Amino acid sequence: MLIIGIAGGTGCGKTTVVNQIVNELPDNEVCVISQDSYYKNTSHLTYDERVKINFDHPQSIDFDLLCEHLKELRKGKTIEQPVYSFVEHNRTNKTVTTKPSKVIIVEGILILTNPKIRDMFDIKIYVQTDSDERLIRRLKRDIVERGRDIDEVLDRYQNTLKPMHQQFIDPTKEFADLIIPNNNYNNVAIDIVRTIIKERLN
Repeated sequence: MLIIGIAGGTGCGKTTVVNQIVNELPDNEVCVISQDSYYKNTSHLTYDERVKINFDHPQSIDFDLLCEHLKELRKGKTIEQPVYSFVEHNRTNKTVTTKPSKVIIVEGILILTNPKIRDMFDIKIYVQTDSDERLIRRLKRDIVERGRDIDEVLDRYQNTLKPMHQQFIDPTKEFADLIIPNNNYNNVAIDIVRTIIKERLN
């Protein structure tokens, strides 16, 4: 089994990189786990209290559960991956049944901040993108997909996302085995990752 961690700031294009890698692999040989599924359960808080949570701080992630799930997958066991609602700012009662596979990709902005999780990755990738580009992508995504308004997104970016990126996310580049500049499609870097995966699978 090969476990790959893909990190990078919000809107850096992690999902694009994940899709580029996954598209070349057989469906039954790869599964993707999103860090976003592992935001802590905040059912004990009101909606207004949940809105104020700093979701870009490592403490917002249930790393213990993520670690436990990765260990279970490594043992060949099936897990129930939580489902998170960005509209409710909370974990839902639903889960996604996730079976072990030859390649497991874990993606998320904070996954390289946790030493326990970091040590479980066979390959650590950091996707680097210009901050203006990341802000534009975040604006489009949050307004279209998550029902936010522009003032809310900009306010969050200035007061939370940017300082958290500088404090926690950007420094994790030093742990990466491979840094992929992603202002454009970086086919060479993706090909290198695919080659490593194929060698390991064979």
